This record gives sequence, C-alpha cells and structure tokens, in this order.
Amino acid sequence: MKRIVCSAAFLFLTVHLAAQTAVPPTGATPFKDTSTFKPPAGARMAIIEFEDLECPLCAQSYPVVQAAMSRYNIPRVHHDFIIPSHTWSRTAAINARYLEDRVSPKIAEDFRRDVFANQSRIGSRDDLFAFTRSWFQAHSQQLPFVVDPDGRCANEVQADCMLATRLGVLHTPTVIVATADRWIEVTDPRQLNAAIDIAQASLRESGNSRKVRHVN
Repeated sequence: MKRIVCSAAFLFLTVHLAAQTAVPPTGATPFKDTSTFKPPAGARMAIIEFEDLECPLCAQSYPVVQAAMSRYNIPRVHHDFIIPSHTWSRTAAINARYLEDRVSPKIAEDFRRDVFANQSRIGSRDDLFAFTRSWFQAHSQQLPFVVDPDGRCANEVQADCMLATRLGVLHTPTVIVATADRWIEVTDPRQLNAAIDIAQASLRESGNSRKVRHVN
C-alpha cells in the first residue's frame, strides 16, 4: 500500500498541471469528449463510473468503489453501459432503473449490489427473472407484470449508453475520479484510493494558490 501511495505522489508531482491523468498510466482510454467529467453540484469531487451488471470486472470493482465512497465521503455518478454481447444486463439495468425511479435510489443500489454478488448464478434472462422475482419478494416489493410498460427506464439506460459512446468509453468498468478542474481515469480499481489521494492533493494545492493570490 505504501508503494502505491508513493507512486501516486510521484505521478501527481509530474503531471499535476494536466487535466487528464490515468492511474496507473497504462491502458488509458482515448476519450473523445470529457466535458461531463465533473462532480455534481455541491460536491468538490466525485467518482464517475460506467458499468454493466453482467460484467465480472464490474462485480469485482463494485465493493472497491463503495468502500472508497464511504472512506472519503464522496458521491458516485453512475452510468449504465451495456456490452452488446451480454444477454441479460440490459434487462437488469432496466429493473434497477425501475427501482430507482419508482421506489428509491437506495433500494436500486441494493439491487445492483446483489446482482453483482449473484452474477455467477445468473446465466440467462430466465435466471435473471427468477432472481429478480425472489429479490423483490425478499425486499417487500411488488414485481410488476410488465416492469417498464412505457419504455421510460429503457430510454434512460439507452441514454447512458449513447453518452458513453459519445464520450469514447470503450469498456466496463470505466472509473473516473473528477474534480471541477481535472479528472483521473482509474485503469486499475485497486488504485482508486491512490487516485482520490491525488485529486485531494490537487484540491489542496488549488486552494493554497487561491489564498496566495488573494493575499497578494
């Protein structure tokens, strides 16, 4: 862990003036548009994540991201990005959006967490339906006969996918640590905390610079 932090500090010293950074620098995505890599209003920093509920790497990344959110008390901006070859992830994402829109974001996040945790047991749309029905019953929710009759949730998922394509997202998970001034792509989720430390150091430096200018 000390080696990772030291590497992060060195990387910050060498590239802190640039808006784009990757931790580690290998495997960085050649994004086409990064204008939306900003924290939400009222937050100084955020984790931006593009994920697919059928993606095994996303399942591995999920607890790492959740732990970082709790440790650093920073929000996550979530986007669905459906891998075309995956057979049930779009339906799972629509189910999660239904819960988010009609029940609560917290319940929707619990559903996503449990889908990731049970990913190995879901091999088809039928498996997903059985899992979802059981999950709704266990959480005192009524599973509608048709989850998304007007297509609203499907449109929300598709809008996320179109956004990802416009930005140049190539894979899941894609994880970004963003401040108002710069962003860092986390190409290895195990180094997410190191990336956040870099971003925090950047915010402190910016704050100190503003103080110096104000004094002068």
